[in-house]
Amino acid sequence: MNRRSASNPKSLPAPSLDIHFGDNLPILRGFAEESFHLVYIDPPFNTGKTQSRSRLKTTRDANGDRTGFQGRRYKTTRLGSLEFPDAFSDYLDFLGPRLQEAYRLLHPAGSLFLHVDYREVHYCKVLLDQIFGRDSFVNEIIWSYDYGARSRKRWSPKHDNILWYAKNPKDYTYRYEDIDRIPYMAPALVGPKKAARGKTPTDTWWQTVVSPTGKEKTGYPTQKPLAILERIVKVHSNPGDRVLDFFAGSGTTGEAAVRAGRSAVLIDSHPDAVRVMRKRLAFAKPALHGVKQASSRKPPKRPSGRDELEASGRP
Repeated sequence: MNRRSASNPKSLPAPSLDIHFGDNLPILRGFAEESFHLVYIDPPFNTGKTQSRSRLKTTRDANGDRTGFQGRRYKTTRLGSLEFPDAFSDYLDFLGPRLQEAYRLLHPAGSLFLHVDYREVHYCKVLLDQIFGRDSFVNEIIWSYDYGARSRKRWSPKHDNILWYAKNPKDYTYRYEDIDRIPYMAPALVGPKKAARGKTPTDTWWQTVVSPTGKEKTGYPTQKPLAILERIVKVHSNPGDRVLDFFAGSGTTGEAAVRAGRSAVLIDSHPDAVRVMRKRLAFAKPALHGVKQASSRKPPKRPSGRDELEASGRP
């Protein structure tokens, strides 16, 4: 049974946004149980290396160091970088207590979305089966993208895994009419009416990564596309609901939630994440908690060598 909101969205109060800086576990333990309708988390992927993203500026220069559109030359100026460590010897021990808190905090008709990759997804599913129960598993969503280098030793991994668990598998939010539609691959076979409407996505979502030169880019490592979070928020929560992301990174979940009329609580322990979120989400006038500590910390030193851009880690 799918839960629907009977409230008129126009009669609902304006959504609120809270940003917390600090270790998410004690912060989570301070929230009331069953107080969130949707939890999305994109924890570090345990890649075993530092995740980083450089901030670059390019200007036209005939003697520049890179080639751009129509063969034009550009000079690159490095403005700095953002980074965070992504290696855990006890990954499930780290994640387990936080997932248990997520279960406690979920509304009886709420859902959890856990965004990981091929390295840890199998272990995370077993862990979630233990916490939620196997019957609560609804979908494994594959986010497929095509960016970066190709391997010569194996099939290049170009996808992430998103596990969807419903706290009550017989009562959860799934707003079918709010699903964004995608084009048919063979529109002539379905007729003009269906072709114009498009079709609903399957459990495999094609969406390119955030463009390094696009307007959506914040400069935060492994930022996730807004389109992915917009789909999850609009379909799996109702206007006026509360959304939680306790590995908030660049704040993509918060932007998707607030713009869709949902309130959001964001938590991150990295001072750069808080700085990025404050700037990105200023339009929502967020309430800040523990942020003075983040503002007082020095920014990280610039890493040596060439930074690697990946579509993994935090949003």
